[in-house]
Amino acid sequence: MQSVQFTRPAHWTSADVHASLRRMKSVALVTGGTRGIGLGIATCLARDDHDLALCGRRDESQLADTLDNLRALGADVLYTTADVGLSADRVALLDAVRDRFGRLNVLVNNAGVAPDVRADILEASEDSYDRVMNINLKGPYFLTQAVANWMIEQKQRAADYAGCVVNISSVSATVASPNRAEYCVSKAGVAMATALFATRLAEYEIPVFEVRPGIIETDMTSGVKEKYDTLIADGLLPQARWGTPEDVGKAVAMLTRGDLPYSTGQALMVDGGLTMQSL
Repeated sequence: MQSVQFTRPAHWTSADVHASLRRMKSVALVTGGTRGIGLGIATCLARDDHDLALCGRRDESQLADTLDNLRALGADVLYTTADVGLSADRVALLDAVRDRFGRLNVLVNNAGVAPDVRADILEASEDSYDRVMNINLKGPYFLTQAVANWMIEQKQRAADYAGCVVNISSVSATVASPNRAEYCVSKAGVAMATALFATRLAEYEIPVFEVRPGIIETDMTSGVKEKYDTLIADGLLPQARWGTPEDVGKAVAMLTRGDLPYSTGQALMVDGGLTMQSL
């Protein structure tokens, strides 16, 4: 599918421009959107009639089938190789989105990593801490900063512009796992960043949400599948199954549609009841 390009005819008024923009599809940027939870989100947003800008660290040549499947759902799809933990990559990513679409309505900060080695908090390395924090917290923090300023510009040009930010966090924002402490700290930071940006962007009617997945079946959790299979069978979850990337994707799609218009800054649990208190 060809990308949507908008060139203003010389005789158009600003009202003509705004009317044309309203007819254009919403553009959603999903970091880490070609695998696992990110792909589940991208798929649901494509079904919800969004065009997609995706990024990851793999080369586009490795993703032909994935990108074609998303395009088959009706989405114009841009893929950019980028590490959100690197400032230059974030700049290049947004430049690519501007060049292709000229606009951005939704940012989903999904890209994230677990520690390479699950080490006890008394032994975990500083290198591991820096790697996890750069990708999981620093990257989305400054990507949101840049996107938020772009969204404000779009809002100031067109009063009916609709923007939204969704941060994919984790139940680990509040559930302590001392053998992957740096991951927990990064997700707790994402939770506070959500509240901060929600507070700052409220005057522009740009909501910011957090989604906290629980035990989701992806390649990231494949190494602990046997462990959680046993725990789930033994009653760990009220809803006794693994979560799926589509479970998370449906939650994000709901938020980006504006189905919770009076709830900016809120965290939505997608965890099968894991963190619910019960007796």
